[in-house]
Amino acid sequence: MTQSVRHLPIGLYGAVMGLAGLGLAVRAAAPLFPGMVRAPAYLSEPWVLVAALALAALLPAYLWKLARYPEAVRSEFSAPSQMGFCAALPLGMTLVAGGLAPYAPGFADGLWWSGVVLLMTFQVWGLVRILEGGIELAEINGGWMILFVGGIVVPSSGITLGHHEVSRFMFGIGAVATPLVMGLLLYRAAIGPALPERLRPSWFILLVAPALVYAHGSAFYENFAFIENLFFFGTLLAVALLVYARGMLRWPFGAPWWAFTFPLDAFSYAATRYAQNHPEPLWKGVAAAALVVATLFVAVALVKTLAALARGELLAPAATPRSAASRAA
Repeated sequence: MTQSVRHLPIGLYGAVMGLAGLGLAVRAAAPLFPGMVRAPAYLSEPWVLVAALALAALLPAYLWKLARYPEAVRSEFSAPSQMGFCAALPLGMTLVAGGLAPYAPGFADGLWWSGVVLLMTFQVWGLVRILEGGIELAEINGGWMILFVGGIVVPSSGITLGHHEVSRFMFGIGAVATPLVMGLLLYRAAIGPALPERLRPSWFILLVAPALVYAHGSAFYENFAFIENLFFFGTLLAVALLVYARGMLRWPFGAPWWAFTFPLDAFSYAATRYAQNHPEPLWKGVAAAALVVATLFVAVALVKTLAALARGELLAPAATPRSAASRAA
C-alpha cells in the first residue's frame, strides 16, 4: 500500500497531545507519593521526548503537504467534520512547550506563544465557518471540542511558563464555550446518526472539558469550591466512556484512536489535583488507576501507530467508513 504525505491527517497531531499530556500528568502525580517531590525521570520524560520527536516529524511533514497538496489541506480546514481536529496542532505545541520548559525555557516560551496565536486564529476561522452555515448535524463531532474548548488546555503549560494572565484569558474562552459545545455534541449523539466506527474514539474528547475546567479552574479561582462537582461528573463520564468503548478492538485503527489518549491524560491530571486537595486513600487510588489507564491507552495507540506506519497503512488513503445505518441497510 502506497503511503503519501497527501494522506497525512491533521488529526494525527492528537498523538503529540496524548504523548506530551501523559508526561505532564506523570510529573504532576509525584506529590501523591510519600517522600517524592518530582516524578522519576524514567517515568515522565520519555513521553515528553517522544512527543517532541513526534512534533518535530509531523510539523515539517504537514508543511510539505501544504506546499504539495494545498487543496487537501483546504478541505481539512473547511470541512465541518474535520476542522475541529486542526486545533490539535497548536494545542500539541503548547503541551510540548510545557514538557521542554525545564530544559529549554526560551525555546519552550516561543513554541507556547506560537501555539496560542495559532489556536486563536483557528478559533476565529471556526466561528466564521459556523456563521456561514450549511453544516449538517451528522458533520458535528468531538473534534469541535478541541477547537472551541481547547483554551482550557493552554494553562497546562502556560502557568509553568509564567503566562498566568494569557492562560486565564484562553481558559475563559474555553470554559464559556464548554456548555455550548458539549450540549450540541450530546444533542448530536442522541438525535443524529451514529458515528462511523473509525471516529468513535472521538467521543472521549468530551472528557477533557470537566477534567480541565476543574483542574485549571481551581488554580485560577481557589475559593470556588463548587467547581469540584465537575470532577465528579468527569469521573462518571470516564466510566461511561470506557464502557462505551468496550468493543474498541473491533474498531478500525486510524488517527482518531489518539482521541482516546489526551482525554484520559486530562482526567488523570484532574484526579491527581483532586487527590492532592483531598488526600484520602480513595482519591489517591482513583488517581493512580486513572494514570495507569491513560498510560495503557497511550502505549497501545503508539504501538498501533508505529505498526501501521511499518505496514504502509498510516499515510494511505482512508477506506470509506460504513455508518451504522448503512450496515443495517
